[in-house]
Amino acid sequence: MIFDTHAHYDSASFDSDRTEILQNLPAKGVQLVINPGCDGKTSRHALDLSSKYEFIYAAVGWHPEEWESWNEGSLQEIRTLAREEKCVAIGEIGLDYYWDREHRELQKEMLHSQLKLAMELDLPVIIHDRDAHEDCLNAVSCYPGLRGVFHCFSGSAEMAQILLKDGWYLGFDGPVTFKNNRKAAEVLAVTPLDRILLETDSPYMAPVPHRGERNDSSLIPFIAARIAELKGLSTEEILQAGMENGRRLFLI
Repeated sequence: MIFDTHAHYDSASFDSDRTEILQNLPAKGVQLVINPGCDGKTSRHALDLSSKYEFIYAAVGWHPEEWESWNEGSLQEIRTLAREEKCVAIGEIGLDYYWDREHRELQKEMLHSQLKLAMELDLPVIIHDRDAHEDCLNAVSCYPGLRGVFHCFSGSAEMAQILLKDGWYLGFDGPVTFKNNRKAAEVLAVTPLDRILLETDSPYMAPVPHRGERNDSSLIPFIAARIAELKGLSTEEILQAGMENGRRLFLI
């Protein structure tokens, strides 16, 4: 009973064995996957994968790291792709000041344009927030009624509480299993079961004991087991919650 709400199977890391990996996921308990795009090309690839595999759904969007390819036609491209049947969200969008501090204003312009589009189309959003907590929080707060998930949440417990109060979901990935990740434990302590989403961000951030290897959706149980340990629940309860929460947010 695995719902991986964030995996990039369009990544070149899967070029050599993508078909084999995806065909084998259901036998490993993976029932649903959302593949977000990061620009026009990868968003189209995500939709293509969703058309080939019943259990895969797509999100479409322009990632902040892809600011160089953003142009006057990009938003319309995302709008068109978002109307495809198996598109369930706008994403991956957000702000990333770790890799690029020089183009903050352009990143904000990209984000707000896509948040407005999500409101227009009544779709949830998948937010990428790296070293930009305050600006991301300020951005989403401009749109009452906006819903979505902060992917691979890395903010504080205080920030989590603000988002949770406004109905947001928080995504938890491999880093929750990393040794001495105290912040994740603090965030999970204030996050109710019905707001937790399980993610891999494949092919990145594989959980312990596979840290450093290529990630895929079949490793979700390691993430769920660590969350279960921190929440005093069973792994099965976390997997069930991840499934129910993902279906609720993305209307699957």
